[in-house]
Amino acid sequence: MDVINAIKGRASTRAFLPKDVDRTILERILEAARWAPSGVNTQPWQVEVVSRGVLARIGDRIIAEREAGREPNPDYQYYASELPEPFRLRRKACGLALYSALNIARDDTQARKAQWYRNYQGFGAPVELFVFIDRALETGSWMDVGMFVQNVMLAARGCGLESCPQAAMAEYPDIVREILGVSAERALVCGIALGYADRDHPVNNYRTARETVDQFCGWHGFDAGE
Repeated sequence: MDVINAIKGRASTRAFLPKDVDRTILERILEAARWAPSGVNTQPWQVEVVSRGVLARIGDRIIAEREAGREPNPDYQYYASELPEPFRLRRKACGLALYSALNIARDDTQARKAQWYRNYQGFGAPVELFVFIDRALETGSWMDVGMFVQNVMLAARGCGLESCPQAAMAEYPDIVREILGVSAERALVCGIALGYADRDHPVNNYRTARETVDQFCGWHGFDAGE
């Protein structure tokens, strides 16, 4: 698979086959991902690789917190409190596409909650990567971690796997740190579900729309031949 096809074919996978991933494949993915760029080569990413059983413990604890009515306490704010347009409209369209693919009605709150809770189970993936960053680092290093996460997802495709980056896994970071024995000095950025995609599942058979290049890109000096 060439790089362009790997990028264009990547999508957030939310249903996985019940097939384990060999550790050597995971090591190969991380070996490739570590070559992500970072400012002055700080390499700010830290990763905890979690198997199905440990992931189940984490997911059960998070769901219990949700059911008890305890609010999330993430280490950072992912979304703006009030999304302006066009971002709010895109978010709404994204949710509509997901629930439509699963044939879940807008007023079916129980089915929507059950689907949301699948986030905390890694959507059935056999592996979850928890990505951390040292709290002492600033915004540029968070951008570096984002490039590392993209490398992980593209390398996974090169190994026949698919993935889903999950901000939801960072909603209760204290639970994750406690179970994994991670220092409080590390902020939890996200999880990444990894595994073999269930390509027949309807949740994996829709795509969200993207703006065209001309819609998000300005060109300067090219027409004038500068």
